[in-house]
Amino acid sequence: MSSPRKGEGNALERALERARELPNSRTATDVDSVRRAVADHLQFSQGKDEHTATAMDRYFAVAYAVRDRMMRRWVQTQQHYYRSDAKRVYYLSMEFLLGKALESNLINLGLLDTMRDALSGLGLELADLYPEEPDAGLGNGGLGRLAACFLDSMATLALPAYGYGIRYEFGIFDQEIRDGWQVERPEEWLRFGNPWEIPRPEHQLPVKFFGRTERWVDGRGRERVRWVEARQVLGMPYDTPIAGFRNDTVNTLRLWRARASQEFDLGDFNRGDYLAAVEEKNVSENISKVLYPNDLTVMGKELRLQQQYFFVACSIHDIVERYLKERPDFEAFPDKVAIQLNDTHPAIAIAELMRVLVDDHELAWEKAWAICQATFGYTNHTLLPEALERWPVELFGRVLPRHLEIILEVNRRFLEEVRGQGVDPAAVARMSLVEEGPVRQVRMAHLAVVGSHSVNGVAALHTELLKAELFRDFHRLWPGRFNNKTNGVTPRRWLLQANPELARVITECLGPGWETDVDELKRLEPLAADEAFRRQFRAVKRANKERLAEIVRAECGLTVDPDTLFDVQVKRLHEYKRQLLNVLQIVAQYLRIKADPGYSPVARTYVFAGKAAPGYVMAKAVIKLVNAVAEVVNHDVDVRGRITVAFLRNYRVSLAERIFPAADLSEQISTAGKEASGTGNMKFAMNGALTIGTLDGANVEIREEVGADNFFLFGLTVDEVKALRARGYDPWERYRSDRELKAVLDAIGSGTFSPAEPRLFQPIVDSLLNGGDPWLVLADFRAYLEAQERVSKAWLDVESWTRKAILNVARTGKFSSDRTIRQYAEEIWRVGPLPVG
Repeated sequence: MSSPRKGEGNALERALERARELPNSRTATDVDSVRRAVADHLQFSQGKDEHTATAMDRYFAVAYAVRDRMMRRWVQTQQHYYRSDAKRVYYLSMEFLLGKALESNLINLGLLDTMRDALSGLGLELADLYPEEPDAGLGNGGLGRLAACFLDSMATLALPAYGYGIRYEFGIFDQEIRDGWQVERPEEWLRFGNPWEIPRPEHQLPVKFFGRTERWVDGRGRERVRWVEARQVLGMPYDTPIAGFRNDTVNTLRLWRARASQEFDLGDFNRGDYLAAVEEKNVSENISKVLYPNDLTVMGKELRLQQQYFFVACSIHDIVERYLKERPDFEAFPDKVAIQLNDTHPAIAIAELMRVLVDDHELAWEKAWAICQATFGYTNHTLLPEALERWPVELFGRVLPRHLEIILEVNRRFLEEVRGQGVDPAAVARMSLVEEGPVRQVRMAHLAVVGSHSVNGVAALHTELLKAELFRDFHRLWPGRFNNKTNGVTPRRWLLQANPELARVITECLGPGWETDVDELKRLEPLAADEAFRRQFRAVKRANKERLAEIVRAECGLTVDPDTLFDVQVKRLHEYKRQLLNVLQIVAQYLRIKADPGYSPVARTYVFAGKAAPGYVMAKAVIKLVNAVAEVVNHDVDVRGRITVAFLRNYRVSLAERIFPAADLSEQISTAGKEASGTGNMKFAMNGALTIGTLDGANVEIREEVGADNFFLFGLTVDEVKALRARGYDPWERYRSDRELKAVLDAIGSGTFSPAEPRLFQPIVDSLLNGGDPWLVLADFRAYLEAQERVSKAWLDVESWTRKAILNVARTGKFSSDRTIRQYAEEIWRVGPLPVG
């Protein structure tokens, strides 16, 4: 775009300023103006009239009308940050599990009722348009959903913040269930376009891979390094506005799409080699095709490393460029830039910033390293070794030759420093950024710890385990670097939006304000003793259960009684989360009923949902087992009405918004010491579900907050797990000594739930008995059954259960992501609110 001629710039500036000051068809928020805006977009953006418009067209017209009302605030927010010379926060994450945006944006902009009335005047129902919007599934589970909650809180708290990630073309897969097995299909969330994003092709930039490095001497006699003969990919940004809750702040999520530097080779095409003509385009664009490609192959590992570097390189370039618009050097960089690494995936950002500072901007190594350490913060989300990102040195050096050199130099200097402090050789080897062995590997988590000024866990227990176990040596070296930031969830999405009827009841009792100050919910505590309020609370819960029952009927063909106890476990499938333990308990109940027709347990509806990683064989086998047990139990007349089991396919944010408000019991039953925090546990409690759980992750703090009487605790503690393993754990001993457990495993292994393939589930049984039961499912089996008996007894006292549920809601203030983000801002980033206007 050409620059304005002399005098035109001021005129354009005045015109834009006037447009921002005066309400117009794109900014006015009264019902008539919004109605006209929707009609205009239907005609002028979609090119449709009332006769030809589809439901999707109407959704897009509404989305564009809402986006218009964000745009002015978006521009004003960015101008305000520049004028204020604000320190900015940059949140780097491989995942942002945003879900659907329309309803959330309407709520945050205060336009929900306005839009509903505007559409009513056009003969349309807003609720009919929500299903037209696909879930933006750019995440796999809690990590990505946490990042989305944090974006909401950062905007609501008016913090100058940006999110950076990848614009995956297909995101996480769509999950189908065929014959009980998970089948993955591409998630085509961009099939019809995305009305919320703004492409920024003018800001696309090159990213290098492969090649080699060479040394050279510059004009001042200094040895320099350059990266040559590299293959280039272009990173193109797409910006999504993130609106704060009714405060005029609109922040930015910038997602990067990979494009080929040369999309089409006309020479190859003219020679008739049509595949070669587009080969570079296909290879380059693979980088942003799919979230977490299967890395069981060398090519899969290489692609995942490329993904991580691609978005990090684009983001660091963007951050540095924005900083240099205002300053000639890097003296103030850590005072104006805070970069938070959301788990270990973006840790390569540390090496990339070093490359930019040393190679591109000629800073001395020591100065550049001091800037890096003062700029980066690292959030660890897992204690599981497989999630800590280790890359074979050979692969790393081939894909990113300059970065391997930088990491090896960081490691040399770091090890030299710790040896100088008298650290013993064994600890030095444990802390090294390179793991020696048959296959030398780069330890990315160690790079993140060494290159950051702050390392935080995401729950009190998790942080203590980081300090005592995973990063023990680093904690001894730098105790002040480690801190805790217990996770949280946004109450706007998970209570106000997901549970509008409960939100309405709360507002009637407390007035507005709790949406941004969840500690206000404590004022509900006295109402737990009020019979009328308990009755109202139960009515809301039952209505939510009826809605979920309809979803179960539509998805699974099951008729579910809303008066049964809804026992829910929805989360990513992983052995440490122990969906298998839940299934064993269901089978035990089933066998009890079959053995004793007079046995009449509390009627329950068990709801499962969650996706297994495509290459995770055991997790996929557990999904099959859940569905096989459901098939038998749901069709057995002996147990009908007492046990119903449903597995809801394709777990996603929009489905979660229907599940959490309907749950009576929240299953948080991971092996103690394995779950970093969890956020589903918080969402359940916030919506009035009671928890059955172990002392793991944030369960510990939830129990402390809601009260031990309102939480069903069971299972080994972290210390008891250690002690059991130390003295030798024998799962066969549990099998032989517990007749009910033996009957359960024998039924599963002998074909009771797979009569056509009697040995189908024997590998699951073998993993428990012959595989050492690594997640201690059998060790906690009896305690879990006893806890479930306590649940059943408590359920029978309706008034007492309701009191407990209300107290769970009232005492979840700590678990707002607003509290978490305030702590990050004050204690790590050192930034404060910067309200617009």
